[in-house]
Amino acid sequence: MHVQMQNISPCSVEMAQPLFESEEPLLSEEDTKEEDEPEKDAKDLEEAEPFCPAGDAEKEALKIEKERMPQDPENCDIPFYVSEFVEREVGVDCDSLSKLGRLIELLLENKRKLEEQVLTVSSEVPKRIQKALQNAEDSKKSLNQLLEKENILCDSINSHLLTSQPWMEDLGILISQVKEVERHLAYLKLISQIEELSDNIQQYLMTNNVPEAATTLASMAELDIKLQDSSCSHLLTFVRSTVQFWHKILKDRLSSDFEETLTHLHWPFVGPAQSQPFGLAGAPNNVVEIYSNFEMLFSQLLKLQTTDELLSKPKQLPEKYLLPPTAPVILPMQIMVGPLQKRFKYHFTGNRQTNVLSKPEWYLTQVLMWIGSHAKFLDDKVQPILDKAGSPVNARMEFSRALVMLILEKLAADIPCLLYDDSLFCHLVDEVLLFERELHSVHGYLNSFPSCMHILSEETYFQRWLTMERKFALQKMDSMLSSEAAWVSQYKDITDVDEMKVPDCAETFMTLLLVITDRYKHLPTAARKLQFLELQKELVDDFRIRLTQVMKEETRAPLAFRYCAILNAVNYIATVLADWADNLFFLQLQQAALEVCSDSNALSKLQLGQLASMESSVFDDMINLLERLKHDMLTRQVDHVFREVKDAVKMYRKERWLSLPSQSEQAVMSLSVSACSLLLTLRDRLLQLEQQLCFSLFKIFWQMLAEKVDLFIYQEIILANHFNEGGAAQLQFDITRNLFPLFSHYCKRPENYFKHIKEACIVLNLNVGSALLLKDVLQSAADNRSGMISSSNQPTAVAALNELGIYKLAQQDVEILLNLRTNWPSTGK
Repeated sequence: MHVQMQNISPCSVEMAQPLFESEEPLLSEEDTKEEDEPEKDAKDLEEAEPFCPAGDAEKEALKIEKERMPQDPENCDIPFYVSEFVEREVGVDCDSLSKLGRLIELLLENKRKLEEQVLTVSSEVPKRIQKALQNAEDSKKSLNQLLEKENILCDSINSHLLTSQPWMEDLGILISQVKEVERHLAYLKLISQIEELSDNIQQYLMTNNVPEAATTLASMAELDIKLQDSSCSHLLTFVRSTVQFWHKILKDRLSSDFEETLTHLHWPFVGPAQSQPFGLAGAPNNVVEIYSNFEMLFSQLLKLQTTDELLSKPKQLPEKYLLPPTAPVILPMQIMVGPLQKRFKYHFTGNRQTNVLSKPEWYLTQVLMWIGSHAKFLDDKVQPILDKAGSPVNARMEFSRALVMLILEKLAADIPCLLYDDSLFCHLVDEVLLFERELHSVHGYLNSFPSCMHILSEETYFQRWLTMERKFALQKMDSMLSSEAAWVSQYKDITDVDEMKVPDCAETFMTLLLVITDRYKHLPTAARKLQFLELQKELVDDFRIRLTQVMKEETRAPLAFRYCAILNAVNYIATVLADWADNLFFLQLQQAALEVCSDSNALSKLQLGQLASMESSVFDDMINLLERLKHDMLTRQVDHVFREVKDAVKMYRKERWLSLPSQSEQAVMSLSVSACSLLLTLRDRLLQLEQQLCFSLFKIFWQMLAEKVDLFIYQEIILANHFNEGGAAQLQFDITRNLFPLFSHYCKRPENYFKHIKEACIVLNLNVGSALLLKDVLQSAADNRSGMISSSNQPTAVAALNELGIYKLAQQDVEILLNLRTNWPSTGK
């Protein structure tokens, strides 16, 4: 046994490591043979070299290391996992050494299996390597063959190129000549095509086939458009001149016939209302014929739209007005609007008496009347023609757009003449805004079309408009605050309407802001709208400052009517601004402001995040300032009433609570005489402020007052006195039967706002037995707390207080209240 133990220690034991670790070391055949001879004597085994899965040099190093290694097993440097393996398999029991034979056989079997795996792998790997080398060699040969073929082919190609070089030069000359001929041929074909189209138009006109002529001209115009990128300037000139020639002929001919038809229709409808539809007089057959001609000519003129856009450039206003790009008005509509344009220019330009700078409403109203008087004809007669032709144009919008362009030209000419006349400029702006409102609301004019607001948005005009808005708004604020009825509600005699008790000045101011919103709502750009929004915020801040100044003059009488009216005004403005913050228009402005601020880095990331998540609004700064002012004013009112309450409660504080008769000694409980002054003061002030403050403000007021009265009575009356049974009962009667009912008009359970005194009355009026039991429970809980002992008594104390209806007062407060009782048993408990 001893010999076998030496055979596996220390190096042979290391050999066993792979069997229960990673199984990486491999055993050689010589070592296998050594292990196959377990019958050798002890001396041979001791002199044998230990097994080690390394080369000869490594074996020599291990042999030297073994000589240096102490022979004492306890001091031998055996790896921990080896000692753990031996300890687990053999242990310290000598009888377990019998397991060594089986253990050695198991290790030898594992060694044999590992050797077989190594031999299998080592036999397969060379075959794979050999196969890979063979494949590489074959690939190399194939590559060399391809390279040889490539060299031969290159030589052949180079030889062929040298031979064919003269041919290529000759062929290149021929190809360039062919291309030149092809270009000439294409040029001639285009000329021939244009001449053919021109001849066709001439033949159609000679046979009075105008529709086909218009269609052919449209084809010629499409050809002109395709040739726009060509460098053949003479060809382009020829095409353009040909198109222009026939376009003028067709346009003149069709326009003449179309104008004649419009005359038969009594177009335009500028006179009084006609007795027959669209002002047409004549026999029914004649009506049908005229409408048929109207439809035919309108359709033919519509076919000339492409050439008209190609040849004519509509009159454009200067770029400073930033008008949105729009397609030219369709040709037949231009002819229909022509008579109205002549009338407009005749009356509203030059030295005519109707052309007055101070009367912009004349031409604005005239255009609105024209749009309204022709709307039915456009919808019933013109729109079906456009729909039949597949045109996306809306007849009424096209007609309105053509007339609005007259207004824009007129405004662009007139505004510079009255820019520095405050009254004339403001009058013009007012009339333009009224015109825009009716144009959009009544006639459905689209925001994407050019409008008068584009003219007013020009930088110089806009700044002037903004300045005048600020000036007149401030003047209006001065007048509304100096009015005798500034602080009186317009609806004071109507209870249902006057819930907010809004003074006239506040309502007038918010109406002013609302009017300003309506005035700039249709501005074409968000940047302009944001400038007006800033003006509104400045006005709100200015009005807040004015209210603060007036409020400071009234601070000596914070319960007076004027002070309450100011408070109602502040509350009303803050409420309306909060409502506006959820309005779609202001939400869109908030998004626009977010984009502007993110581009300019004007706000912090937190503020941008709040704006983007809609946690804040464009009026938040103003609302916060108004809420702060409202809170200060309410606090001042509560403090004023509370001072009166403290003055009224002086006699009640001096009540002899220690010597009052018990409830059984009185026939009927009655209110303490000293409490009458307190209750009268509270009643009068509550009634006064209920009438002067709006509901929401009064609710905040009485809740704040109740909180202060609750603490005052608790601290200055209850905690400052001792109570016998009669005193505690009298206090409870005064509080529950007289104080609480004062506030029952404003809530269902007023005692919830007086928790301190309500719970104090509960403690003071407990019967003696319950008071003693509660005192013991609280004392036990206090002892446990002082002893730092975790006990279930603490929850028991809280549960006991909750069972009595005590939730607000702490345990220490209840102990103090119990000590204020004098009706304890004679034992002193």
